[in-house]
Amino acid sequence: MKLGRIVVDGPDGREIRVVAAQPEAGRVIDLRKAHALRLQRCGATVDAARRLAGAAFSDLTEGISLGDFFLDAAHHALDAADDASLAIDEVTWTAALKPPVIRDSLTFNGHIKNFFGNVMKTLPARAVYERPGYFKGTTSTIFGHDETIPFPSFTEQLDYELEIGYVIGRSGRNVSPEDAWQHVFGITIFNDWSLRDVQKLESPIGMGAQHSKDFAYGIGPWITTLDEIPSIIGLTGQVRVNGEVWSDTRVEDFIWTPEETVAYASQLNGIQPGDLIGSGTMAFGAGVELGRFLQPGDVLELELEGVGTLRNRIAAEKESPSWWPTPRPYPFEEA
Repeated sequence: MKLGRIVVDGPDGREIRVVAAQPEAGRVIDLRKAHALRLQRCGATVDAARRLAGAAFSDLTEGISLGDFFLDAAHHALDAADDASLAIDEVTWTAALKPPVIRDSLTFNGHIKNFFGNVMKTLPARAVYERPGYFKGTTSTIFGHDETIPFPSFTEQLDYELEIGYVIGRSGRNVSPEDAWQHVFGITIFNDWSLRDVQKLESPIGMGAQHSKDFAYGIGPWITTLDEIPSIIGLTGQVRVNGEVWSDTRVEDFIWTPEETVAYASQLNGIQPGDLIGSGTMAFGAGVELGRFLQPGDVLELELEGVGTLRNRIAAEKESPSWWPTPRPYPFEEA
């Protein structure tokens, strides 16, 4: 099943609805509405059906935390799909989910070699091969399919990163790689948007990425449950900008497998339903590897086999911050 979120106009303004996407049929199913209709057909009153359907499908992250009940209810709701469907090309998407925590990893050999060899002009840090490291990103700047991405005024190198997002379905702590995949609900496309020139300025601080990453994260267009994807190894991906193919890529050549990546994140630290763990960028899945960056007004499409295509337009005008720091005097003598 492919599960996502759309925005609709409700009696109290705009609200988010959880949907099952059926791109092959050109439609999405409003699961709250469909579930309520099915319950009514089974004898429930209108009010009771709406209350139960609202509890099950008010939020995708909360739904995932319900475990098997949630997917069972979603499949049963499809009995009333014809009376709760919307044309897929006419809905307004938002991020497939809002994770409690975003972790982004570095696991593909190809991207690491390209980034450090072509961009940094150095060998990658030995630590990259000693543990599957990750950083944590904000959840306040998440964008979904067809949403416009801001272009900060303080960068000239706006970049994208085609990654797989592992969406956690079951809580765990100190999980082993052998058991890790049992804690994954599904996968999505994760775009770790990056400001490469800003990233170079932030890295020497030694505290990880800041504005170079946290200005935007992309999740979507929906989450594909694992029953539709027996294995992610070998899945193909493609990057297109304004309809031009910039690169083709493939899920292969891991330093750290998906299972090891998820397991490592759980060590002495909990993973919880709805958490998103980025796989790291697939080889040639970023513009920096090609020496190409996005421009205002560009339309980016990231495609991943088995999931779909996450499309975003870059804002036509750059956005300026309301305040920016002035460098302070350096109080140390340099050798």
